[in-house]
Amino acid sequence: MRATRKIRTLLLLAGALVVLTERSSAQIKPGIDTPLQKEPKKLTPEQQKYQDELDQNYKSAQKKIPVQKPKDPWADLRSTPTTPAQKQKPQ
Repeated sequence: MRATRKIRTLLLLAGALVVLTERSSAQIKPGIDTPLQKEPKKLTPEQQKYQDELDQNYKSAQKKIPVQKPKDPWADLRSTPTTPAQKQKPQ
């Protein structure tokens, strides 16, 4: 009777361990390299030319966007600025 209880407990613990490790192993995808492990791709001359054109078009589009003033969300709630107090001369 006592040995059966130990075996049952051992099997339950083993089953719980299998379930827990199954879920954690699902988070790790084998065969996927991290960006630090990969070497940069070498582009063909056509791909490099296309990439340079994209970069140039992006930069020219960025220059067309007007400079915007930062928005002040508290502007309506602030009172008018007061004049700073004049400094007194030391006597």
